[in-house]
Amino acid sequence: MNKGPVSQFIQHHYRHFNAAALVDAAKGYETHLLEGGKMMVTLAGAMSTAELGISFAEMIRQGKVDIISCTGANLEEDIMNLVAHTHYKRVPNYRDLSPQEEWDLLEQGFNRVTDTCIPEEEAFRRIQKHIHKIWKDAEDKGERYFPHEYMYKLLLSGVMKEHYEIDPKNSWMIAAAERNIPIIVPGWEDSTMGNIFASYCIKGELKTSTMKSGIEYMIYLSEWYRANSAGKGVGFFQIGGGIAGDFPICVVPMMYQDLEWTDVPFWSYFCQISDSTTSYGSYSGAVPNEKITWGKLDIHTPKFIVESDATIVAPLIFAYILGW
Repeated sequence: MNKGPVSQFIQHHYRHFNAAALVDAAKGYETHLLEGGKMMVTLAGAMSTAELGISFAEMIRQGKVDIISCTGANLEEDIMNLVAHTHYKRVPNYRDLSPQEEWDLLEQGFNRVTDTCIPEEEAFRRIQKHIHKIWKDAEDKGERYFPHEYMYKLLLSGVMKEHYEIDPKNSWMIAAAERNIPIIVPGWEDSTMGNIFASYCIKGELKTSTMKSGIEYMIYLSEWYRANSAGKGVGFFQIGGGIAGDFPICVVPMMYQDLEWTDVPFWSYFCQISDSTTSYGSYSGAVPNEKITWGKLDIHTPKFIVESDATIVAPLIFAYILGW
């Protein structure tokens, strides 16, 4: 494939240090796919609010992502941006805000993520009205689904199309829903929609069992991994760290050590983009070789780490893989 101007720029200028690591990781990802491998991409941090969908959605559409793991926040915030984009407020001087100014933002219905404020009424409540009906309909029929499956139902139903405020091609959740890509959402309860679901359960309006659990996600992932890890195997492209990364990567040692399925292959490519320092027992800052000791990666697994801001690095790596 002929590379476009962004890729050419990267190849010409990114020759050393973190820049070279970025190129090596992108080439490794590309090689993994060309040799028939599959790829999991994990999203931690506020990557949806950072509008990663502008590049990530195209990665999904072009079949360069086979499975996703993300936080509950990333699952919902891509949809929030889709339906409330024009109501977001940017605060470039966020470092200078006083506690009183932060309080004023809260009073105005804005929840701040660094320099970007999510509008509570337009984002959360607009989704809440529709997703509650989908949750309730499933419960009334005695059905149970995963968090991402409910979101897919919401998007594919088209009930929110009239509220779209960005080009839907820039929504990675729409791209994933259209291809029905598996999404693992560990710790979904730690999200706005998770909190809202819990509130309905506390009020007695919904049952907790209507939502499939994290343990069921791990079982689901083990089945998917077994079915997809033959040949070149499954790679692991980790943006940030945290539960979005550690939960899914643990499926391999769980099967190998706890189930004693010794024929389970290790992850066959690993890349992490992180600005976390390597210290204090941090998972996000752990170097890839540490994962060998946990039975997650093999000695021979290609390993890359780009120690930089994922909002800068991830779109560039995606651009290279897409040939932009």
